[in-house]
Amino acid sequence: MSKAQTINADFAVSRTHLQRRPLFFLSLFAVLLVLVVVVLGAFTRLSDAGLGCPDWPGCYGHLTWPKTTEDVALAEARFPETPVEHDKTWPEMVHRYFAGTLGLVIFAIAWLSWRAHRTDRAIPLRLPLFLAGLVILQAAFGMWTVTLKLWPQVVTAHLLGGFATAAGLWLLVLRLSGWKFPSIKFSPGLKTLAAIGLLAVVIQIALGGWTSANYAAIACPDLPTCHGVWWPPADFLQGFNIFQHVGPNYLGGLLDNHARTAIHFTHRLGAVTVTLILITLAISLWRSGAWGRKMTVVLLAVLTLQVGLGISNVYWVLPLPVAVAHNGVGLVLLLVLVALNYGLRKQQHV
Repeated sequence: MSKAQTINADFAVSRTHLQRRPLFFLSLFAVLLVLVVVVLGAFTRLSDAGLGCPDWPGCYGHLTWPKTTEDVALAEARFPETPVEHDKTWPEMVHRYFAGTLGLVIFAIAWLSWRAHRTDRAIPLRLPLFLAGLVILQAAFGMWTVTLKLWPQVVTAHLLGGFATAAGLWLLVLRLSGWKFPSIKFSPGLKTLAAIGLLAVVIQIALGGWTSANYAAIACPDLPTCHGVWWPPADFLQGFNIFQHVGPNYLGGLLDNHARTAIHFTHRLGAVTVTLILITLAISLWRSGAWGRKMTVVLLAVLTLQVGLGISNVYWVLPLPVAVAHNGVGLVLLLVLVALNYGLRKQQHV
């Protein structure tokens, strides 16, 4: 390679580095922000504040929420069926403001990626554009959550959209980081097992969202049995009826006890299944070398914490801090699986 070619190559590497840095740090900030948004969303949902504001995007016609006596009187005159409850209005609006800020940050990431991609094809573009489209869809789900009065299908989809946004942003951070993954020895089936683990966690998150949206978190009040038996009476057909009518107010849930038991019990079975899959993954990962052992420790630590929080939710009858933490740690577990799958696909099989 000639001196001129060497200089040009060094310049290209330097330019790529300069373009990646702002995108990397902005994407990392977005990951931290989406963690806050998910936790705030869980707090809003679990404190029954999902309909704290009967309109969207404002709150009783306000940019924030009605605070003074005059504002409250005017708001209740406009919305006579939904009296102002201050302990529910502010969580809803704080969540909306953080979610809106996250949307603006994601749009900035998409714009910067588009600009950088024109001169450097190595800069990811499709993922940032996908995230920009996803955040628009999330805004629509946020609106429908209010206008359709906590319809479980929309509430669950909104939660899954938030987790998908977090996973996509975290994947973007990994791609922009330039981190080097050491070559390790691993069994041929490890990548497949890691992918199965990721899929199992996603399905369990969806089950958790459906459990929360249908107010079934304490449908089984005892452990390890449910209503004192190992296989309780349950109505799985109604519990997983995704064709519930749109229109009623779903605050507090509309399903009977047998249907809620079916949802909760399925979530428990899912938790046992996910735990067994991830323990199997951890054993295989531990045997793959130093990097695998580090990831194993992280994976098992987060899994243990999440299982403990799930048990605590039942034992202490869904205390708000524990229930919110269960959502947050569930997201962290998802991000660990995303990082693990990404790292394994970057490995040079030795």
